[in-house]
Amino acid sequence: MHISLQRLPLPVPNRRDLIALPLVIALFFIISHAGHQMAQPYRLGQPIPISLSPTVLPAYGLYTVLRMLAALVVSFTFTVVYAWLAAHNRYAERVLVPALDVLQSVPILGYLSMTVTGFIAMFPGSLWGVQMAVIFAVFTSQAWNMTFSLYQGMKTLPRDLQEAATLYRLNAWQRFWKLELPFSMPGLLWNTMMSMSGGWFFVVASEAITVSGQTVTVPGIGAYIAQAIASRDLGAIGWAIGAMIVIILLYDTLLFRPIVAWADKFKLEMTVASEAPSSFVLNFLRRTRLVKQLAVIPRALWEISVRLLPKVGDRPEQPVDRRRWGDGVFYTVLVVFSLWALVRLGEVLPRDFGWPLVGHVIWLGVLTAVKVFVLVVMSSLVWVPVSVWIGLRPAWAGKVQPLAQFLAAFPANLLFPLFVVLIVRFHLNVDVWTAPLMILGSMWYIVFSVVGAASAIPTDMREAATNLGVRGWLRWRRLYLPAIFPGFLTGAITASGGAWNASIVAEVVTWGNKTLVADGLGAFISQATAAGRGADIALGVGIMSLYVTLVNRLFWRRLYDLATRRIRLD
Repeated sequence: MHISLQRLPLPVPNRRDLIALPLVIALFFIISHAGHQMAQPYRLGQPIPISLSPTVLPAYGLYTVLRMLAALVVSFTFTVVYAWLAAHNRYAERVLVPALDVLQSVPILGYLSMTVTGFIAMFPGSLWGVQMAVIFAVFTSQAWNMTFSLYQGMKTLPRDLQEAATLYRLNAWQRFWKLELPFSMPGLLWNTMMSMSGGWFFVVASEAITVSGQTVTVPGIGAYIAQAIASRDLGAIGWAIGAMIVIILLYDTLLFRPIVAWADKFKLEMTVASEAPSSFVLNFLRRTRLVKQLAVIPRALWEISVRLLPKVGDRPEQPVDRRRWGDGVFYTVLVVFSLWALVRLGEVLPRDFGWPLVGHVIWLGVLTAVKVFVLVVMSSLVWVPVSVWIGLRPAWAGKVQPLAQFLAAFPANLLFPLFVVLIVRFHLNVDVWTAPLMILGSMWYIVFSVVGAASAIPTDMREAATNLGVRGWLRWRRLYLPAIFPGFLTGAITASGGAWNASIVAEVVTWGNKTLVADGLGAFISQATAAGRGADIALGVGIMSLYVTLVNRLFWRRLYDLATRRIRLD
């Protein structure tokens, strides 16, 4: 097949190109140099010394951001493939969505303790093994939130848009890129920003981790903060906070703000919005000539893909008998596998752990579950109204966005010293006063998801509600709540999973040589990881995964199905 692309005349560079091209070349050089520095020799058991001098923060910040961006690229690829399969195949959905619940529930330290040695073995004598382990750990803190968001967007696609896609005979490839992904873009974008910011919370734990009595570190902001906390150096913590503010403002200005302004064209609108987000970086790039021509590459790839994939009509509906037969086979295999797993657990648990220890860990899970539930409810009551107000005002959203990203990225670990001092000074209850640390890093999932959902409410629907005199609680019940409910569920599910994850670092707080331990499943896993008790780590991670999966399936998933069927804007 011969594919001809329109021949474009070679553009003449303008003054903006003379600024943009050197900056692009310098950016590639800096990334290449940093990548070379990140591959230095390394041996397990010989931790890399971390300097607390402020002069190393630019390099450490660059290393951390590169790891987080690499994890973000992997997360986006995973999101597209996983969410598409879950949304379009009924059998894959019944396996992949519960599996996503399980994957989200596995603690970051659980992934690290299970993978760091394997990654190091894959790159013997090189720091790349530890780098890959950190990138994988950050990926596990980013991917699930993004996948839930895209899956929710595709499942709540308005019926009139689905009918239009069928009428125009779009194939699966065109349907995804032309309809499903653009419709899901506002929520996905805000959740991607949250994933990037939320990764800062876990990068502190992943860049300096103690496994089997050995400390594994890589140069970065996270390792710098961990060293500052261990040394009780308040000045170094202050420098780290300042560096984080600069880094977040930079990648917000250079990356996320231009993407938000560009993605505004995907908003579902019948009329032109009166306010739209803007970015001086995007406006600058649009006025260049040479740099702007780089967009011809994705356009060419799109044209090739469309021509190689022919249009198809509606798929014939499967006969009822065949669907029933397929469902019978699927559920039979699922029941057989579940029974086999239960039998194996019944053999392994009393032999390797003993029922008293298993019962104790289950009770610790109940304590942590109560904390998570209370914290998520309180966060929802506070932040949902605020997030809706922000999402309905693009101008305010643009102003609040950097602040929200910084607050979401702010590692709660930096507040540990304050909590330790207050708890010891006033003889406070450790179980109660360490609990807020669990939600500080994850409540922002609710904020970003609801802001994204509220910003996607069509302007014409809001104007119609105003013209009809729909105000107050009636406006919330008829317009705002149905519009934000799917997005809120995505944020609440991820916030719940994030709080479970954060319990590992929040239920054991340290400042210098003073350590406070709260009762909970997170503390059990944290202490088992530090001591290198692999069997106890597996037990704690398994119990935590079971709790999160049961809560998601029995509570959150039912609300998700309700949002898909009834509470939606069509």
